[in-house]
Amino acid sequence: MNDTKKTYVEDIDRSLYDVADEARYRYTTDRGIDEEIIRKISKEKDEPKWMLDLRLESLRIYNKKAMPLWGPDLSELDINSIIHYVRPDTDMSNSWDDVPGYIKDTFERLGIPQAERESLAGVGAQYDSEVVYHNLKEDMIKQGVVYLDMESGVKQYEDMVKKYFMTLITPHTHKFAALHGAVWSGGSFVYVPKNVKVDVPLQSYFRLNAKNAGQFEHTLIIVDEGAELHFIEGCSAPKYNVQNLHAGSVELFIKKNGKLRYSTIENWSRNMFNLNTKRALVEENGTIEWVSGSFGSKISMLYPMSILNGKRAKAEFTGITFASTGQILDTGAKVLMAAPETSCIINSKSISKSGGSAIYRGFLKVTEKAKGAKAAVNCESLMLDNDSVSDTLPTIILENDDIDIGHEAKIGRISDESIFYLMSRGINEEEAKSMIVRGFVEPVTKELPLEYAVELNNLIDIELEGTIG
Repeated sequence: MNDTKKTYVEDIDRSLYDVADEARYRYTTDRGIDEEIIRKISKEKDEPKWMLDLRLESLRIYNKKAMPLWGPDLSELDINSIIHYVRPDTDMSNSWDDVPGYIKDTFERLGIPQAERESLAGVGAQYDSEVVYHNLKEDMIKQGVVYLDMESGVKQYEDMVKKYFMTLITPHTHKFAALHGAVWSGGSFVYVPKNVKVDVPLQSYFRLNAKNAGQFEHTLIIVDEGAELHFIEGCSAPKYNVQNLHAGSVELFIKKNGKLRYSTIENWSRNMFNLNTKRALVEENGTIEWVSGSFGSKISMLYPMSILNGKRAKAEFTGITFASTGQILDTGAKVLMAAPETSCIINSKSISKSGGSAIYRGFLKVTEKAKGAKAAVNCESLMLDNDSVSDTLPTIILENDDIDIGHEAKIGRISDESIFYLMSRGINEEEAKSMIVRGFVEPVTKELPLEYAVELNNLIDIELEGTIG
């Protein structure tokens, strides 16, 4: 390949997502984090004592833990400049008509109400630190499905929430999990009763509008025995010239014979540090399916983890990452196989351009108990020019030999031969390159619901010009 030739790929058009709304807030904490701020957050939410105690203990752990040094450099992140709680000037509503116009306009631009009307069983919309809209269709309520904002879940289902909350992701997990435990706000609580199959997805959308702020939503989902659910998560934020931080947590519990698909499109702006943590605990014959698209952000560190704790539990991960100028997207998946005949499939794809860095960081551990386990890991990276970076950093730990494990990694560029072949069939150069990139990400888009597949395609809607790269 001629190093003097480059393939030019236009950056993602973020005009829809970068519109910042007028700041209208009922309450915000001071910058930084200390015990007084934690107590103010808890008082503002009128929480039970056990939750305040958990927050304070998380703060103590946070102050003791060091910043992670094994991944991207986080030294630029100044926690003391971040506002950890921003309450919008509205109360939560289950009627879209009651949401303030300036907030409603934001979600209208992002297509949330339309998606709800056409293809969703329930929707939650979070704006900065609080959920401002939440609704679940009546037929779901009649079947016993619970879908609430997290604060309502704490109050209305206190015993259940207390049993599960921050037990998969504890404050000891890492420094930002401890930070999350101290300042969490918003998110979703979902419970699907035994043998109930929610055949239309639920969706939560998280929008961070405030400057120099953090968003720390907590999602807790319990899929009981024989139940099924598809949950969709969307995230975005406008671009500012100051730091923003996202450190949410997702805890998923899939009981015997249960099934959960968790789909995410994270489209943060490039001043965002996205340090999100997600984990699922899967029991006998249960299934967790992760579908993940990671775009935007200055730095991302995101590795959804599946703990296969029951016989024949299954995990699938399908992910796409797109890194451009000034971005380090360090993403991947973790799987702990801790029971017999468990299985997992990991398919990770990344695209990097204009000096962007896309890193796959994976972890697979097969314990001594996991006799007959099967796992397949496949990582593919496509670099669109000579300035970009792509790395594959897998860790595989095998503690028994009655297993079937495979790992494959591919890194490459758009080939001259592929472009030439398509052009010889009457397709122009730009369209040929676009077809190759779309074909590369197609395994991910086909796993998403229609409206999110469209969004993902829009996010990688590229224009290529110039010579063949």
